[in-house]
Amino acid sequence: MASFVFDRFLRFDDLTTLLHEVAVEYADLCHLSEIGRSHEGRPIWLVTITDSSAGAHDAKPALWVDASIHATELSATVAALHLVHRLVTGHDEVVERARRTRTIYVVPRVNPDGAEAALAERPRRLRSSTRPWPWNDPRPRPGFYEDDLDGDGRVLQMRVVDPDGAWKQHPDEGRLLVARGPADDPAAPYYRLLPEGTIVDFDGVTIALPGPPEGLDLNRNFPAGWKPQGEQKGSGDHPGSEPEVRALIDAVTARPNICAYVALHTCGGVLLRPSSMKPDDQLPRSDLLTFNAIGRIGADITGYPTYSTFHDFTHSPTATMTGAADDWAYDHLGLAAWTVEIWDPVKAGVGEHKHPIRWNEQHPVADDLAMLAWADRYPGAFVDWYPFDHSQLGAVELGGWDYLHAWGNPPSALLEDEVSKVSLFLVHHALLTPELRVHSADAVAVGDGTWRVRVVVANVGWLPTNVTERATQAGVVRPLVAELLVADGVEVVSGQRRLELGQLAGRPIGGPAFAPWSSDGTADRAKAEWVVTGSVGTEIIVEIAHQRAGRARVSLTLP
Repeated sequence: MASFVFDRFLRFDDLTTLLHEVAVEYADLCHLSEIGRSHEGRPIWLVTITDSSAGAHDAKPALWVDASIHATELSATVAALHLVHRLVTGHDEVVERARRTRTIYVVPRVNPDGAEAALAERPRRLRSSTRPWPWNDPRPRPGFYEDDLDGDGRVLQMRVVDPDGAWKQHPDEGRLLVARGPADDPAAPYYRLLPEGTIVDFDGVTIALPGPPEGLDLNRNFPAGWKPQGEQKGSGDHPGSEPEVRALIDAVTARPNICAYVALHTCGGVLLRPSSMKPDDQLPRSDLLTFNAIGRIGADITGYPTYSTFHDFTHSPTATMTGAADDWAYDHLGLAAWTVEIWDPVKAGVGEHKHPIRWNEQHPVADDLAMLAWADRYPGAFVDWYPFDHSQLGAVELGGWDYLHAWGNPPSALLEDEVSKVSLFLVHHALLTPELRVHSADAVAVGDGTWRVRVVVANVGWLPTNVTERATQAGVVRPLVAELLVADGVEVVSGQRRLELGQLAGRPIGGPAFAPWSSDGTADRAKAEWVVTGSVGTEIIVEIAHQRAGRARVSLTLP
């Protein structure tokens, strides 16, 4: 029996075992496949979830979810697994409807190599891939590198007494380091703050910070807005140069029924919407309204606010992030695309949401004290400083924040509660996708041996069949098609056998019902009509299909 766990992070072999167990135990709902291999040759697993008794996975509108493209963002994998668990074991009406009418594609770990490095007995904290880049040389350049010096399975912080240091102890809380002031006594003790680690080619004086040899950021390697290394750090040799990213691109484009794309990351406790590359006034107005409406639904479930990546989630308007998965999914494919930054450590500690980037740049010391008090409730989140004899720097102290289990991810005691909110939002998002349903169908005699066949189809989903206006602009979405599958002895005498019906609108996205412009009309419906000849009792079939909204069939007998 599949044993899901949501209070810790799984190594790759354990994750693989669990996914195979799920695929066997829930074979009627779940299929496991491999979409590619990582740089080090590990499979990248895709879990396809749908009620196969209600139709094939590619005949239903779909949500795509992937997780942990960044090495240390491990709670994203837990959230993806929680989604799988909710979908295969849940029996509430919402989950059962999602399984019956939708397909959910889940990649629990995009970057298995980086995650293995982060979870190793002697861990390494990489941004993303383990491939050496931009220099194809695994040897570190001179400078400082993180390392688990005492072999306790953690990379903590390291403080070194230094008269030129920028940090001093808080007068009331010696564990907390605060910024040195310009008028402070120069004779007081000060510290230099570093991660736990060692120095390559140390000259006894200077400490450079070159960064690890593995300089890739896989979430800068997607085609939309891709820029070379000099303009976008970590972008790779060319768009899609990395095997993990190529696997995602190929898998998503091979599944045209995908309507929405969600990439799970940490941290910050925000829902990021497109675009990273353009201001809002360069996006279709209807898409902005749609994203904001979905964001309100997401906020109600998760408590996470919606941020525009371009306007709200950059360090500077001149230093926007490009080459990201959500931008590619929206700008190139016209999907409803999101990045979910799981876990808001500042809200947990301070008690209210703060802008993640702005808070990191500047905040009151009172917030640091509150964070430290919060950490004391979760053993190991903050480690009291303890002496260590550094082979190069002499007497130092190790301790401080265990970033992996406090800031980058929730403490284990909070992990399941955090990811459960995200998985519930994802189920609801799946049900926002367009959905075809036959509204009415009939065959009416109009003469001797002649019938008018009429089928009315409706989009009963929330999003329009094209999903976004961007999809229409980019020409990547095909029209709704109604096809009369003529039986032997039946001839079409009026109307083409295959009719293109355009796109169908979705549900209203908000606004007052009493407003004079609130009339809905029937833009969510389309009519297909033919005149045929044949014999009484002959069965004919009409198939309605849309690449994103799914397929529907209706059978009619000539009366």
